[in-house]
Amino acid sequence: MKLSILTVSYNSARTILSTFQSIRAQTYPAIEYIVVDGNSTDGTVDIIQANRDLIQKYLIEPDRGIYDAMNKAIGLATGEVVGILNSDDFYADETILEKVAHAFGDPSVDAVFGNLVFVDSNNLSKIVRTYSSAHWNPRKFAWGFMPAHPTFFVRRKYYEQLGLFKTDYKIAADYELLIRFLAVHQLKYQYLPLKMVVMRKGGVSSKNLKSNFILNNEIMRGCRENGIYTNAFMVYSKYFRKLFELR
Repeated sequence: MKLSILTVSYNSARTILSTFQSIRAQTYPAIEYIVVDGNSTDGTVDIIQANRDLIQKYLIEPDRGIYDAMNKAIGLATGEVVGILNSDDFYADETILEKVAHAFGDPSVDAVFGNLVFVDSNNLSKIVRTYSSAHWNPRKFAWGFMPAHPTFFVRRKYYEQLGLFKTDYKIAADYELLIRFLAVHQLKYQYLPLKMVVMRKGGVSSKNLKSNFILNNEIMRGCRENGIYTNAFMVYSKYFRKLFELR
């Protein structure tokens, strides 16, 4: 089974090499690695070129944002299963893709996800928060919770059948897509009780109050567009629960 792993980047020279090293270290052999870069100006393109032996397909051109870039990468994928590894993230160990492929060996499994850990960007061995998907279920979309998207793998045919990321969302197109896949169309998912992906603290969705406001409005919009009732109180209550994830 071929896994298509997608990385989209823009001015990621500081972090993308560790992403590449993470892919390189994987024990699973059947990987199609695809990189789409938004025409970076900080040296990212040079790092991509220096790692061409790792990358089966790459595209370097301006885009209309991260979700447009992700859609381009999905369009290049030919693997049975697709996963996305952000350009400042890396896999928790070298066996992650092997374990993902094993889960998809069950033909009834449509999607897989696991746990995500946030680390101090200046000390990658220091975990500052754990995002567990262990107790997640589709009812929790209404309360502002989704499975950890960086750990999400899905059979490629569902992007073709159910659609790609909506590019008119600024931050939460991943949330809307997961609602569509897991709640509306009820894909059969399997939770892997693993620390799968490591993320540096400080992503676009949490960098300031304005970003959080946009994120939560888009979460409510995604629910509304897919027929799930929610409200601001329900969505914002998630911040109290997140206190228990901090180290």
